[in-house]
Amino acid sequence: MSLMTPTITLTIILSLMMSTMQSHNNTKNNLMLLFLISLIPINQLLNNNELTLTLTPLIITPTENINISTTLDTTSLLFIPVALFITWSITEFSIWYMTTDPNINKFIKYLLTFLITMLVIITANNMYQLFIGWEGVGIMSFLLIGWWHGRQDANAAALQAIIYNRIGDIGLIMTTAWLMTTSSINMQELMAQHETMNIIPLAGLVAAAAGKSAQFSLHPWLPSAMEGPTPVSALLHSSTMVVAGVFLLIRLHPIMHNNKTMLTCCLVLGATTTMFAAAAATTYFDIKKIIALSTTSQLGLMMTMIGLNQPTLAFLHMITHSFFKAMLFLCSGSYIHNLNNEQDIRMMGGLLKTMPMTSSFLTIASLSLMGMPFLSGFYSKDTIIETLANSHTNSWAIMITMVATILSACYSTQIMLSTITGQPRTTPTTHKETKNIAYPLTRLMLTSILVGTMTKISTLQTTTTVTMPKMIKLMALVSTMIGVMLSMDLSHTTRHLKPHKPNKQSMFFNQLAFFNIPHRALTANALKISQQTSTELMDLWTLELLGPKGLSNTFTHTIHLLTQQKNMIKNYMAIFTMTMMIVLLFSYA
Repeated sequence: MSLMTPTITLTIILSLMMSTMQSHNNTKNNLMLLFLISLIPINQLLNNNELTLTLTPLIITPTENINISTTLDTTSLLFIPVALFITWSITEFSIWYMTTDPNINKFIKYLLTFLITMLVIITANNMYQLFIGWEGVGIMSFLLIGWWHGRQDANAAALQAIIYNRIGDIGLIMTTAWLMTTSSINMQELMAQHETMNIIPLAGLVAAAAGKSAQFSLHPWLPSAMEGPTPVSALLHSSTMVVAGVFLLIRLHPIMHNNKTMLTCCLVLGATTTMFAAAAATTYFDIKKIIALSTTSQLGLMMTMIGLNQPTLAFLHMITHSFFKAMLFLCSGSYIHNLNNEQDIRMMGGLLKTMPMTSSFLTIASLSLMGMPFLSGFYSKDTIIETLANSHTNSWAIMITMVATILSACYSTQIMLSTITGQPRTTPTTHKETKNIAYPLTRLMLTSILVGTMTKISTLQTTTTVTMPKMIKLMALVSTMIGVMLSMDLSHTTRHLKPHKPNKQSMFFNQLAFFNIPHRALTANALKISQQTSTELMDLWTLELLGPKGLSNTFTHTIHLLTQQKNMIKNYMAIFTMTMMIVLLFSYA
């Protein structure tokens, strides 16, 4: 049965892609069928078993055979249903959200191609295959972010996404080239050599993950990606694209777990990203950008866990995060659609009365993101903070993560208070919460509540009992409650104040700090240097060497050809005078 499942899955995907005239309901039903089929092999293969399917070699070289090889291990088997479930829900939501778009068929196909490229990454058993999926995800994100290409911001955001990812891709290409020459690109052979792995391919992997998963320094593309339609943001930020970087590090963690340098790099990078993105999210008022920066913050948390040698926890958080982040985006999309494309949370309010279902679901998703007990986010986030507090790491990483936890509670509460409570600040349209959005949102709501409990029941029954002080145990919960109270206090004290210019700290985070360096300082200096090079250096050089002066210097005057005299009369007189003086001196001597 396990062998049949991938074959059936691929057949359905291909038929689903090849059919051009099918209705949207068929697409949605096919995705549901795929999700149900993907649940079949989990039971047999979840207990650390592994199934590898390899076709005959496509290209035979003297050193290695290049073939299509699929692996179904614990990580891929658990993540395939997650990706399919979320794409199914988002596709159903897209049919409602994009109903007036004339190219909706093409949009749905792009979403499905996006899913397929992500599945290629998840199931790849060699670096070539993984690289194909990696680049496929990148190009599909470019097409989907720039979907409304009539807008200049959408084009700029799409280019930004692909250029930042290309910077990270340099690392992956370097790693693949290194492994081709020194080791093997096959996953199993690669894992077997984990003791002797050089630091260079590992640095390439971290760079690739930093680009794709928008870690600090390569992060500005993620908030900009909000220029795409909301279903794209939901798919991009929950189960595809941004998690591919962390997934790569989880998949190849065995070759990394002995290298303390790279683990420390991951820890520092992850902790910095978590805190920085959470702080930036508190200064924004665009609902989609707040949720996007929240994604960056959660990805930083996953990277921190990889740095602590806990890839399983990073993977658990990746799964739980996918559900509530997709739901957050879809709820925000429902709000935006019902408020005539209004995205500023200051212009929302009182939506609990007009949109009770979406408001309830947004509250559940936000609480899950905060890590409130017994929602799915709690089981991963609380465990991560406990592990961090009990680990032999520096207190800086713990402190930064705790500050990020407080800030994540702050911006989540800010979204809830601004959108759901208070008086309406805009006129809602006549859109209703139809069944087209009720079904996908309800499904995601149930998973946001139950996935953590289901995971605990299925896999975490026999955990190691760790004894710790009561305050350490309650640290995550206390931090969350502090964040909620601070946010509520800030909301109440600033609600009636007049608008004022943001202070330096707000500007620093609102401009994404590092955003200014690559986008303003570097580009301005590059233009200035290129202008100087073209106008001053090039012009002067061509004039002096190749222009009129250079041409005149190539001519030799006729007198120089006919005589030895060079017309240097002063030199001749000086030498004559000196010679006469020497002669006179010697004659008197």
